[in-house]
Amino acid sequence: MHPDGSLVIKRLLSKYSDKLHTMLEHKNEVELFVAVLLSPQNSDEQVNKVTKRLFSKYKSFSDYANADIKELEKDLSSLNFYRTKAKHLKESAYIIYKKYNGHVPSKMNDLIELPGVGRKVANVILNELYGINEGIAIDTHCIVVSNRLGFVRSKNPEKIEKALMKKIPKKYWGYVSNLFIALGRDTCRAKQKLCEKCVLNDICPSSTIRKKRNKKG
Repeated sequence: MHPDGSLVIKRLLSKYSDKLHTMLEHKNEVELFVAVLLSPQNSDEQVNKVTKRLFSKYKSFSDYANADIKELEKDLSSLNFYRTKAKHLKESAYIIYKKYNGHVPSKMNDLIELPGVGRKVANVILNELYGINEGIAIDTHCIVVSNRLGFVRSKNPEKIEKALMKKIPKKYWGYVSNLFIALGRDTCRAKQKLCEKCVLNDICPSSTIRKKRNKKG
């Protein structure tokens, strides 16, 4: 049996209220879109190092659309899959510049048609930029935490997102990913569980603390 979804989120909100937004550094919609697009398969720290230089060089979607692809690849070269990301960034920037007048679209269907934008990226953009809870962004921390909590038995992001959307009230969807990431970095690590420090250790089915208590009982 998994714990109540609302209770899980309320507990995490009480502990990680300062972790409700992305750790990707940005100052406007262009910077947010670029940072989130670059983030898959890379750490936030890696992306922030790259974008610090990138954002001083490129200011608009027009700049990215007109950038020399080889130069853009060089600018992103410290990231994983930088050639693919450079291609997607240039192509997406062109579409946003031409089709959406330089503004990031606010609909899921429009976002996922952009090169390099899947549901995870789109969910982050919608929530951070527009406050829209269309779904739940699933990253590696979310996969670990969701399985340990018993919400799902899968590593498939789409299955996990659908399961969480059924078990957690929609008003919390925008927080789920960042809260699970905060928990994953703090105590629910992939290779090491620090259950004694976890705010969910009395309700989580994978908790070593809960199992010890049950044995004593």
